[in-house]
Amino acid sequence: MKAMIMAAGLGTRLLPLTRHTSKPMVPVIGRPVMEYLVQLLARHQISGAAVNLHHHAQQIREHFGDGSSFGLELRYHYEAKLSGTAGGVGLFRSFLDDQAFLVVSGDALTDADVAALLAHHRRTGGIATMAVKRVADPSRYGVVVADAQGRVVGFQEKPSPAAALSDLCNCGIYVFEPAIFDYVPRGEFVDWARHVFPRLLTEDVPFSTWQLDGYWNDVGSLPAYRESNFDVLTNRVDVAIAGELKHSGIWVGQEARISPRAHLEPPVFVGAGSSVAAGARLIGPAVVGDACVVDADAVVERSVLWHHCTVGSGACVSGALLGNRVAVSPGVAVDVGATIGGGCRVLPGGALADAPAAQFGEAGGPDVVSV
Repeated sequence: MKAMIMAAGLGTRLLPLTRHTSKPMVPVIGRPVMEYLVQLLARHQISGAAVNLHHHAQQIREHFGDGSSFGLELRYHYEAKLSGTAGGVGLFRSFLDDQAFLVVSGDALTDADVAALLAHHRRTGGIATMAVKRVADPSRYGVVVADAQGRVVGFQEKPSPAAALSDLCNCGIYVFEPAIFDYVPRGEFVDWARHVFPRLLTEDVPFSTWQLDGYWNDVGSLPAYRESNFDVLTNRVDVAIAGELKHSGIWVGQEARISPRAHLEPPVFVGAGSSVAAGARLIGPAVVGDACVVDADAVVERSVLWHHCTVGSGACVSGALLGNRVAVSPGVAVDVGATIGGGCRVLPGGALADAPAAQFGEAGGPDVVSV
């Protein structure tokens, strides 16, 4: 079986973190989120996968290469102009049109049973099968309405709880028959949700749902991104963490240096080559990426730090997200809701307190932020 990974999105809802980073390369516990997906495909005997690229395309190419080190063949196509979710898949029709194929979003964190999805698709015999998951709050998602046999009969886009006709959200994971390309015009912008699926409904072409019982998170917003990191740390997702389990709930990467006088309260991840000084406190759930420095008496709690970050002595990072190479000056407090884009320096001048969704480093924004 072959697969298509949709990886051309801009990731605007993850700004400022995606200003300098492709959305599928956003790290979850030190690894790009797309890496977990590629590993999942390889475990399910996917022989090869196509990947469409756009925003910071070279990052994906350089990290994954031809896919051989991950156990499957990868091929790429750069979209100078975005073709849409379906149009991007259509660019690979000659690669995918010999049998049923899988399509997945490159920013999905999931441990879905791909083999069970494929088996269900073969049993139902439709042109398409979409993975859906029951959610408590349908207003956050595209909702799928299905009949008693699981056949799709309608859609709602982020309906209010009172108006929702279903609690099944579209996970952006599909199995398609090659005949689906009859509904994807060449050379046009084509979206699954806006163009293809409504046409299937109008023409009464059968397609079905498959309920995903495992974990799924689209990592498409800042709250969802933070949640996905913490879910991996608390073993809600069946994925391998890139580190050695030193104690219950504490993972440490290669050549990380943690002072015996540092205090780590699990669950905590400390990436490869990072250092945690005496008196520092990591209060979980907390993620410290590769080559980071947490100086003496600094505190990192309920936060996610990307790579090459520095938290100065006596500084406190609480409930925040920090991109690559963020430097927090000694004694500075970065508080709940702060998201600091890559390359920023946080200078002395007061604490950033009670500022939900405060964002620094937006495109065109400052590289130096005083809080």
